[in-house]
Amino acid sequence: MHITMVKKRKLDGSDCRKCAQATDHLEAKGLIQHIDAVVWAVEGDPASEGMKLGSKHGVDLAPFFVVRGDDGTEEVYTSVMRLIKERLG
Repeated sequence: MHITMVKKRKLDGSDCRKCAQATDHLEAKGLIQHIDAVVWAVEGDPASEGMKLGSKHGVDLAPFFVVRGDDGTEEVYTSVMRLIKERLG
């Protein structure tokens, strides 16, 4: 299993508030090490890796998580709590 976290970077260069909260929650639960990659959806840059992933999966809110199984299938989680419950719990 490979987990990619997509975080939003706002025009002023700061992280979105919900992205920071999700990261803090994963750290507090001791689960941050399960996140294999972090990519950025840069506001105003549709070519950024995170924006491309959002477009591919039909997600327009951050943070979100793309979980790729060992068989190559991908599942998207838009809730850190659901990710923890279903995949990291």
